[in-house]
Amino acid sequence: MKIFIILIGIVLVIGGIMFFRKDSVSATTQAQTFEAEEVKTIYLAGGCFWGVDAYFSLLPGVKQTISGYANGNTPNPSYEDVSTGKSGYAETVEVKYDPREISLSSLIRQFFSVIDATSLNKQGNDVGSQYRSGIYYLDSKDEKVIKDILKEEQNNYEEPIVTEVIPLQNFYPAEEYHQKYLQKNPGGYCHIDLSKAEKYSQPSAEDIRQKLSPLAYEVTQENATEEPFSSPYNYNYDEGIYVDIITGEPLFSSTDKFDSGSGWPSFTAPINKQAVKERTDKSYGMTRTEVRSQTGDSHLGHVFSDGPYDKGGKRYCINGAALRFIPKEEMSANGYGEYLYLFK
Repeated sequence: MKIFIILIGIVLVIGGIMFFRKDSVSATTQAQTFEAEEVKTIYLAGGCFWGVDAYFSLLPGVKQTISGYANGNTPNPSYEDVSTGKSGYAETVEVKYDPREISLSSLIRQFFSVIDATSLNKQGNDVGSQYRSGIYYLDSKDEKVIKDILKEEQNNYEEPIVTEVIPLQNFYPAEEYHQKYLQKNPGGYCHIDLSKAEKYSQPSAEDIRQKLSPLAYEVTQENATEEPFSSPYNYNYDEGIYVDIITGEPLFSSTDKFDSGSGWPSFTAPINKQAVKERTDKSYGMTRTEVRSQTGDSHLGHVFSDGPYDKGGKRYCINGAALRFIPKEEMSANGYGEYLYLFK
């Protein structure tokens, strides 16, 4: 009898241990689920969803993309239904992202950098209401973020932006053969330049703060201006390119640099007009044209119309603290070999 009682006691002890182990595993699982809940979702319509899906899947911080159909008026649409243009649906990509790694504002700026926001019901070679551009949100707090950026982007266009910004009404994943289409068919049609996503993207706000010096942070994030004649780049005329200190995106070339006498690095033009954006700045009782980087949205400086006449008459007056210089002889090693053509 004593042996029997002892055996029962051992079983109960083991059972208790297993019970607590089970609780421990359950708690761990809940923690993992909670972390997964930190991932947010936004829906982006920018023409054929093959290219939009491929582009955003390449961005650091994006965890999942699904091609599908959004904001239509019939349940469970097929590709054939949507292709008629009568279903009300737009080809859309569901983008799940970790806001600790990439911000919503960065995603929206990336979106505007690869679509034609002034084109109504048309992107690339595709025409029809199913190819309209749109940003559809789940969280009402996202609306202000999106619309604030849309207002900024409008400064880059003479025509009005027609991208719709409305809550998501419904979304249905597209057929399996549409999912990750360009991964399955590398030579497939794509109206988006995927190389942009592979190289340059905006870090999280925390990473930016940790990465930059106090001066660079004040200039790029708080629109400050460095003291004139304080930047070593003001006196630098070595061959090379100047890139966004945050994203590394090429902005200006030494071939366009000149001594303006202003005390700030000055250029007659950016390497690529799409790499920068301009907007009206009415601070300090003046009306000026501010220059910001396209992908990183860094404040760079201002552009004036008193530059060299024979080179277009522009003077891009740029804070050196917003830039990083890549010497010509180091460009290939740093991944900028494609820009060596500037020096031929």
